[in-house]
Amino acid sequence: MRTPRTIAVVAHQRKSLGGGLDELRRLLTGRGVENLIWHEVPKSRKAPKRVRQVIRDGADLLVVWGGDGMVQRTLDVLAREKGGGRIPVAIMPAGTGNLLAGNLGIPEDLEKAVEIAFTGERRRLDLGRIAGEHFAVMAGVGFDGAMIKDADGGLKDRLGKLSYVWTGLRHVNGEAPRVKIEVDGTAWFDDEASCVLIGNVGTITGGIRAFDDASPDDGWLDVGVATAQNALQWARALGTMAVTRSDNSPFVRMTRARRVDVQLGSKLEYELDGGARSRTKKFSAKVVPSAVRVCVPAEKPMAGDATAAKT
Repeated sequence: MRTPRTIAVVAHQRKSLGGGLDELRRLLTGRGVENLIWHEVPKSRKAPKRVRQVIRDGADLLVVWGGDGMVQRTLDVLAREKGGGRIPVAIMPAGTGNLLAGNLGIPEDLEKAVEIAFTGERRRLDLGRIAGEHFAVMAGVGFDGAMIKDADGGLKDRLGKLSYVWTGLRHVNGEAPRVKIEVDGTAWFDDEASCVLIGNVGTITGGIRAFDDASPDDGWLDVGVATAQNALQWARALGTMAVTRSDNSPFVRMTRARRVDVQLGSKLEYELDGGARSRTKKFSAKVVPSAVRVCVPAEKPMAGDATAAKT
């Protein structure tokens, strides 16, 4: 594979992996890159402006340093902007959860992640879209959205992945609102639910294998509803997920769709790829097929996908 002539880096300054950003620069320049464009941001929400500049600069490869929030904001811009979908993205998993990287088989090892950037496959991936914003891993509302909102920020910085466990325990006995869901224009669910998840990949927050058949390039979104309402029921549901298929649990329903319309009995926070968003009573999610190109390990299937990586 030819070495990209112009490589752009958009990095979250507060995230770390391996020897840090100095080592990343050394590894990239050691590959004989002719032009290295370098952007650092203090928060993931500052990334979109830099990504738009990268598109204008005509980068041949975009290296993203950070967690799922940083990756989500980057892919969102690439999917929106003219010419963005042509630029392959190399993920340096420097965040807390790194769910997209994990699902794609990208290790939390800087040298190996850089190697994938140069020698891996460029795979076209679908994205989901809610309210004009794209997500690569999942969207969630109810228990999941409340958990993410509380874990976001300082607690996540201090406790890392344990922040999700801590905040999750605070929400297991929360009141479940009534939820109505249509999939591709057909009524599918109308009952109390503690959590609604819309996934693009199989493994979600906390390493839970939620969507057994999900693949991020199949043209579908996977939809899950949890009706567990107390600690015992959640323990049973999560236990089932750990040893067999998620939809074997009596507290879980699953399907897939190209469009999902959700109406809630009360306003709740929702989340996109681990980032909290505003409270809402209704939202719609659509799949955007083949929206972006991402570097993945060569000739290896992705997690939850039985087929070899495709270009």
